Amino acid sequence: MSARLDIFALPSGSRLVKQFAAVGRLVTESPLPAATRELVSLRVSQINGCAVCIDMHSKEAAAAGESAVRLHLVAGWREATVFTEAERVALELAEQGTRVADGAGGVPDEVWERAVKHYDEEQLMALVALVAFMNTANRLNVILQQPAGDYQPGQFT
Repeated sequence: MSARLDIFALPSGSRLVKQFAAVGRLVTESPLPAATRELVSLRVSQINGCAVCIDMHSKEAAAAGESAVRLHLVAGWREATVFTEAERVALELAEQGTRVADGAGGVPDEVWERAVKHYDEEQLMALVALVAFMNTANRLNVILQQPAGDYQPGQFT
């Protein structure tokens, strides 16, 4: 399988990737814990069916020391005992923010109130930005049918 467009070969695609990467760096450089960033990125990508992002974020998380058990349980985080309360609320916020079009109505106040107990405002801003960023990345990759499996940790850093 090959992508519908080689986004890196097009002048407009190269500009898009450069600007998009700058937004991604803002989230990466935020005070949101790295493990939380990867777990949220993986969960949003699972929901959206973005294989290339699932590949990327599972490999990045593993390279950073995340356990295989936690990575395998992200899709079933509600029943899993391996996540902290802070990670659980981040995953819930990410799901609610991703499923907006499913009639979920966005992030409920009670989810936001739980998030506020675990994250400061800078971390919350990073979490919201990450969910929006990942949803955009997933949609670009799914529309373009970016193939998955060949990603190497650190490839885009």
